[in-house]
Amino acid sequence: MGVAAALATMLVCTLVMLAVRPHLSVATAALVLIVPVVVGVAAGGFAAGSIAAVVGFLVYDWFFIPPYGTFSVGAAQNWVAAFVYVVVVLIVARIVAFQQHARDAAGQREEAIRRLFHVSQNLIGQQPLNEVLELVVTTVHQTFPTRWVALLLPVDGTLQISATAGSALTEADRVAALGEQGAPQALALMGVDSDVSRVALSTIQGPVGQLVVAGAALVSYDRELLGTFANQAALAIERSQLLEQALRAELLEEVDRWRSALMGAVSHDLRTPLASMKSAVSTLRSEEVTLSEEDTRALLEMIEDQSDHLARLVANLLDMARLEAGTLTLNREPHTVGELVHAALQSLGTVLARHMLSVRLDPDLPLVDVDLVLLAQVLANLLSNAVQHSPEGSTITVRAVDRGATVAVSVEDMGPGVPVEDRAAIFQMVDRRAGSGRAGLGLAISTAFVEAHDERLTVEDAPGGGARFTFTVPVAEFEDDA
Repeated sequence: MGVAAALATMLVCTLVMLAVRPHLSVATAALVLIVPVVVGVAAGGFAAGSIAAVVGFLVYDWFFIPPYGTFSVGAAQNWVAAFVYVVVVLIVARIVAFQQHARDAAGQREEAIRRLFHVSQNLIGQQPLNEVLELVVTTVHQTFPTRWVALLLPVDGTLQISATAGSALTEADRVAALGEQGAPQALALMGVDSDVSRVALSTIQGPVGQLVVAGAALVSYDRELLGTFANQAALAIERSQLLEQALRAELLEEVDRWRSALMGAVSHDLRTPLASMKSAVSTLRSEEVTLSEEDTRALLEMIEDQSDHLARLVANLLDMARLEAGTLTLNREPHTVGELVHAALQSLGTVLARHMLSVRLDPDLPLVDVDLVLLAQVLANLLSNAVQHSPEGSTITVRAVDRGATVAVSVEDMGPGVPVEDRAAIFQMVDRRAGSGRAGLGLAISTAFVEAHDERLTVEDAPGGGARFTFTVPVAEFEDDA
């Protein structure tokens, strides 16, 4: 392209000067023919300019140094003019080529600095380690002329390839990147092994990894820039690793809190029924205590009730395991609210024997779209909760009200109620409040089952005192066959 541009320019200049050749001096023609050489250098570099200089000398001698049409120079002054033309053209070509190279180098450095600034801005943020590693190798590959880039991190005492960019690494490339397989690698500040260059990724705490680039002819400036970038990358990698360690520590702390809360909730729900059953069995087996038939029947009923309570606790634990494993699926079908209440009462057995139960359902309630097994468990948990926290012989009321898109099902007891400051905490297994005494697995499980239907479970004061727990269920929708 440079030679073509120079020749085209030289042709135009020659034609123009031939038209006015009688009025041109030899020196003027030489000055004009410098222009094609400059064009050639600018478009194709010093080599193109040199070719243009040779052609320009021949054109200059043939057309503009008497005698015209020959390569004979003639007078001594024409020899001087030809010599000066050659020297000036070569000097101009060299200067223009140098300026062009300097401009290109400055542009490359500006682009490299821009990339370094861009990646530094990205590395400042709290990014996952794998994203940081990918950003590092991609930026190095785009900034420097490399075949491939590999980033090595220490794993169990040896350096392993954690991220790559550029051409896919062959087995030979992997050996070159890792050195001796399985041997610890020294993280030198900068080292070159054949066409593989290495730079350590180090922070004030010590080395965190190694950057390996292949096929890059790094000049002094490139090596300095790569070293600066490596420092930025090392800090970002260290920050990401510390962030992951902090997240793991936070996760372990959360797991410990859940484990402690689960043990507390299980202990809370297990202690009372087991103690009651133990006491009842001990009394029945005691030869020193004479029991009437009515007392014996009462103790057996209590054992049965507490056994049912323990069975519900085991069911809650299994449900919690399903929730934690993410295997909870809904089998939603249209049901009546009466079916929901009946299923809950059947699962409770004789738990409500010592209380009065009042069921008040709005007439003409629509069908609800629910998983009957799960929401029957919710209602059973709320009824069991009401039995535990209301006086024996008191009334427990189940209500269902049509609210348009949903049906609100509530359980009211005549117990002490729930303080306002504890109402959010009693549904959370990990934040039990001693004031209400209502915390445990049952309410946490019930909340999860209701929320799985995209609905809510809430608590408020009952009109006659006590607590009212209310959950909503969606109304079943049917397609219009018409």
